Amino acid sequence: MPLGERSGDKESRYCGVETEFNDDMPQLLYHNLSSAGFDFVVATLMDPAYRPSLMQKDSGGSGALPFAGSDLVLSPSQWSSHVVGKISSWIDLDSDDEILRMDSETTLKQEIAWASHLSLQACLLPTPKGTSCANYARCVNQILQGLNNMQLWLRIPLLKTDDDSMDVDSNNLVDSWELWNSFRMLCEHHSQLSIALDVLSSLPSANSLGRWFGESVRAAIINTDAFLTNGRGYPCLSKRHQKLITGFFNHAIQIVISGKQVHSLPKGSTDLASNHNDSSSDGVQRHPLRPYLDYVGFLYQRMDPLPEQERFELGYRDFLQSPLQPLMDNLEAQTYETFEKDAVKYIQYQRAICKALQDRVPDEKASMITTVLMVVGAGRGPLVRASLQAAEETGRKLKVFAVEKNPNAVVTLHSLVKLEGWESIVTIVSCDMRHWNAPEKADILVSELLGSFGDNELSPECLDGAQRFLKDDGISIPSSYTSFIQPVTASKLYNDVKLHKDVVHFETAYVVKLHNVARLAPTQPVFTFTHPNQPTMKSNQRYKKLQFEIPSDTGSTMVHGFAGYFDATLYKDVHLGIEPSTATPNMFSWFAIFFPLRTPVFVHAGSSLEVHFWRCCGPTKVWYEWGVTSPCPSPIHNSNGRSYWVGL
Repeated sequence: MPLGERSGDKESRYCGVETEFNDDMPQLLYHNLSSAGFDFVVATLMDPAYRPSLMQKDSGGSGALPFAGSDLVLSPSQWSSHVVGKISSWIDLDSDDEILRMDSETTLKQEIAWASHLSLQACLLPTPKGTSCANYARCVNQILQGLNNMQLWLRIPLLKTDDDSMDVDSNNLVDSWELWNSFRMLCEHHSQLSIALDVLSSLPSANSLGRWFGESVRAAIINTDAFLTNGRGYPCLSKRHQKLITGFFNHAIQIVISGKQVHSLPKGSTDLASNHNDSSSDGVQRHPLRPYLDYVGFLYQRMDPLPEQERFELGYRDFLQSPLQPLMDNLEAQTYETFEKDAVKYIQYQRAICKALQDRVPDEKASMITTVLMVVGAGRGPLVRASLQAAEETGRKLKVFAVEKNPNAVVTLHSLVKLEGWESIVTIVSCDMRHWNAPEKADILVSELLGSFGDNELSPECLDGAQRFLKDDGISIPSSYTSFIQPVTASKLYNDVKLHKDVVHFETAYVVKLHNVARLAPTQPVFTFTHPNQPTMKSNQRYKKLQFEIPSDTGSTMVHGFAGYFDATLYKDVHLGIEPSTATPNMFSWFAIFFPLRTPVFVHAGSSLEVHFWRCCGPTKVWYEWGVTSPCPSPIHNSNGRSYWVGL
């Protein structure tokens, strides 16, 4: 059964066990699942002594293959739900020994074919032997072309590769990630190729570990040698291992326990509490790896419940969406409703408006002066409400113009004003703010035109057009905003874009709730816009060159694109944004924006990444262009071809 329940988490977490070859599969499942409480087994499918060349000599090629039992010994659902096939570990498809190489290739194809016949969901491929894996990758790529739904997990040891920890047993690997990267680059058809990380007693640096969360990791195999012993004699993990396992849980990575029991538990003691049935109470000998399962379950069950914001965002994780274009398209009621539920955002706006009102009108004149406030892009009225609440809170008199171009939203605005009795305070204007001739100038101009990248929903152009009806000393809320980017490893996002098989989708910026990504360097600012705009700033076209330093302890990695964010100053010290280091807590109106690269860029540890970004303006639209010039040049990506943000 699953490791336990976690409030708000829609996906269960499971723990499997790696087993030795056993031709009695029903007994293997009973011993490890029914008796011990594991959820699945990673089981060898073929007798380890089998070699095709020897079998052909002994039987003339007519003997039955020594698989672990007939497909009839388990039901199809048992095979599919409870067994991950483990490909023979002896195979070496890049061996100099021709017989071993040919035997390995034959066996790999036979075992994968058998696993596919059994409808297994996944098979575990052995770690490549040595640094050269070209023939191994070629054979796997060939197999993947004819594979239906089964996943192949390539076993990769999570080696510590710092200078002081290299040893002769590390398969001469400089970097585990580089082994994985060279293998997957040789596999053109790698959407069904994933990773099973071997977690050992020593771990690489935190930055090095972080790379893997941007890759397609499906399982983490924890060897019993990685466990320490607590004061009561039970297995436990170091703080760093615990943090890593928690990260695996958060990314829906399944856990597998591997190895032999290395802890001698105190006699007469009981294990950590768990949700699994404890067979020792019936006088049956406990499974030797049960204490390790109990500890993994304990780690999962002690995790904090998912916050409300993350529960809301679960369905959006790593799901690519085109940015909204409210200037060109009228938003639907459901979209308005989603944004209006973001109470944190409107609390920040109300705080900013309060400060602006108090600066505009001193306390002694609060009853005599009426402040003219214009909400441009009023939608269905949440900023109108926030403005009036701010006026009530500060004791200021207010006159509000609510300007909205969407005629459907204007219907709702009229209904709201009538319902709340605001007719004497609020004037509704059904018009595009850029074309409206205001009857008087405003003291305060309020808008929520920001996109995930700050300016990508044309806030600069809209507010520049509306600036003509703001008093010379008037206040704009927001008063400024800055976009930020950082390089990311995002294998899933890259593969999702690649599925479209065209250039256009690689030249599109996507709104996405980033989850399975590795952030490779701190964010850097790109474009800043200030309102009211300075008269000398005649164009909103921008260009920025950025240089990112990849930390030396990260190891080599792959840049699949750039994550974009924004940070806005609403007024004075009131901020709003999604830039990771300053993000407004518990706000969900904006996800990050993702700028993909057509060809991922390989960067070495400690190297620099030089990036160029342009914000381009035409007569009727605005678009971005981006590219990399170092360590190797990429094409200039031009989102103009997708015709985003049309309507100026």
